[in-house]
Amino acid sequence: MIFGNIKHIKNYPNLSKDLLRCFEYANENDLNRYEKGTYTIDEKDIFVNIVEYETYEKEERFWEAHKKYIDIHLMIDGCERIDLNFIEQLTQKDYEEESDFLPLEGENNGYVELRKGNFLICYPEDAHMTAIKVNEKEYVKKAIFKIIIR
Repeated sequence: MIFGNIKHIKNYPNLSKDLLRCFEYANENDLNRYEKGTYTIDEKDIFVNIVEYETYEKEERFWEAHKKYIDIHLMIDGCERIDLNFIEQLTQKDYEEESDFLPLEGENNGYVELRKGNFLICYPEDAHMTAIKVNEKEYVKKAIFKIIIR
């Protein structure tokens, strides 16, 4: 996993071209004006989901990981906590291939707080529990880029 801020993206020149393409897309488009939904960037290989929600108590959230796609969580507005661990340190449940969803159970071994402009890149080994409130429940608007693993 990689945690950073989009304003420092030029400090990450060794990221794959597909990851850099997502950040380029974010810089060239006003994602704050996008409605909730899915937007294609490169056919089925790269797309972005724009989501909006209110953050939750940790007890209301769940662990997830993905096998087919790398995630980039890019905060557009608001703040959320994302708990982190590696899938091999959690109990894995049945993988749902069609939705590329691997549910897991267990405890975190770290977390990040995403604020406006912050991003978190999650690879297949990176379990994440998103949408956890930081101090108070609050509105979040976030872009989740999905990049197919080749």
